[in-house]
Amino acid sequence: MTITDLRPTDEVQELKARVRAFMEEHVYPNEQALDREDEEADALVSRLRTVAKEGGLWAPHLPPEAGGSNGSFLTYAFLNEEIGRSLWGQLILGCQAPDAGNGEILWQFGTDEQKERWLRPLVAGEVRSFFSMTEPDVSGSDPTGLKTRAVRDGDEWVIDGHKWFSSGAEGASFGIVMAVTDPNAEPHRRATQIVVPADTPGVEVVRAIPTMGHRGRGWTTHCEVRYTGVRVPVDNTLGEEGEGFRIAQKRLGPGRIHHVMRWLGQMQRAFELMCSYALERETFGGPLAEKQTVQNWIADSAAEIQACRLLTLDAAHKIDQGDEARVEVSLIKFYAAKALNDVVDRAVQVHGARGLTDETPLAGMLSQARGARIYDGPDEVHRMVVARRILKSFAAGDGWRFE
Repeated sequence: MTITDLRPTDEVQELKARVRAFMEEHVYPNEQALDREDEEADALVSRLRTVAKEGGLWAPHLPPEAGGSNGSFLTYAFLNEEIGRSLWGQLILGCQAPDAGNGEILWQFGTDEQKERWLRPLVAGEVRSFFSMTEPDVSGSDPTGLKTRAVRDGDEWVIDGHKWFSSGAEGASFGIVMAVTDPNAEPHRRATQIVVPADTPGVEVVRAIPTMGHRGRGWTTHCEVRYTGVRVPVDNTLGEEGEGFRIAQKRLGPGRIHHVMRWLGQMQRAFELMCSYALERETFGGPLAEKQTVQNWIADSAAEIQACRLLTLDAAHKIDQGDEARVEVSLIKFYAAKALNDVVDRAVQVHGARGLTDETPLAGMLSQARGARIYDGPDEVHRMVVARRILKSFAAGDGWRFE
């Protein structure tokens, strides 16, 4: 691979320009109305999604045969430099978490019946879903300790357990639940993923957990969910019994890089706001742009954003080639999470008190950015993964090549 492989083709450039035009015309002008998260905002979301579908920009994380409009990870990375600039971009274009990740694993592992029943309406934006793995009594960074059980009873699974941070469960049509089906198996073969319709008796959405002072609404909620004697057909098993962790990795790996792609858009928008405001804001006899500290912030941010871009494009390219790119995904996940926090924080600081208001998107970006260092694996775990794989390669006498 050469650096040339990481440059967008003319076709991708044209598609990216179309996404940029859509965002400028339909998303940015409506951000404050969408932020109200009321019934009028819901209706606005529906209207904008229709426009996205009609424009051929819908669900760019999946190939056309799955109901999407793309399928290439590398192309999706370039598009997210535009989509990710607004916290509403992914919802409007039908590629929001957790639906995007659920759609990907249903496409990869679902039966024809499962795809027709759940994937088709999900990708079409007719329903929402949630992913139910994290538990309040178990470390999220070590899911081998999950306690939720699914016991076979004839042709049914009977599920009992307690989950939280099942994002989007409020108002969703179904969830994909990670449950232990063989507690005596080796740790990474104990769990199975099972599709559970949300209206199944015994499924209780206990509450939407407020995070960073925000309860959320619908797709933005982070829910506590209890499963009490929940019965679903064994046919709802996603993949094979005992494959829960393997499927989770297939979901979380791409899901992590999806987050980073979105953060690239956030960082670039914050960077532009910082530079523009530094040039126009006068203080102590001159513009902020003349102050060395601000210049340092701009230079550091430019370096970090470009490093994140190249790391992300490299990982996306390798995934397109069939490589799981586990080291690359873990590396960019912790590096980009820190860069996102740093870049947005600098932009807020340049704006002063204005940066804390809702007159710019920066305050919203900042409140979302802190969670980036925790969800889908905390920074410390991803650093551990990277270091262990590198050291394993050295211990085997192979060293480590930067490619």
